[in-house]
Amino acid sequence: MGRGFSIILLLLLALPAAAQIYKYTDADGNTAYSNQPPEGVPAQAVELPPLNSIERQSPASPDTPPSPAHSDTPRNAYEILELTDIPTEEALRANNGTFTVGVHAQPRLRSPHLFRLLLDGQPYGQPSNVPRLQLVNIDRGEHSLAVQVIDGENLVQQSETVTFTVQRVHRP
Repeated sequence: MGRGFSIILLLLLALPAAAQIYKYTDADGNTAYSNQPPEGVPAQAVELPPLNSIERQSPASPDTPPSPAHSDTPRNAYEILELTDIPTEEALRANNGTFTVGVHAQPRLRSPHLFRLLLDGQPYGQPSNVPRLQLVNIDRGEHSLAVQVIDGENLVQQSETVTFTVQRVHRP
């Protein structure tokens, strides 16, 4: 199968989009493919799916400002960017101040973008590409939390800020 697949792949890459491929069995009993039907051997035309194509876009002139789709950091790179798993109607119970929050991003996070939490307006923890982020030893009381999508040091987008209360056991 590996040899047959390689032959098909080479033929697909080497032939123009309108070419026909034929499948037949050679004299040694091997399945073979060709762009021309062999003489004296029964062959089947292979139905190929349409090829993917993209339209070439002309470059913008130097006088034209870049549109958001062409800028390095589009204004709204993600249709949805929000924190999940944070109770806002009641206190978050975390006896040791450790809990995780989720991030819902749509479309999914694109490379090289990373998530970064903002706890009380300040960056918290290490940026990550994982949509589950852990907070450790957070003091009891009211806090604000948001998530940013960053590309290196550049801010791509930021979620709405969520205010919540941490309830934990106070130990002197």
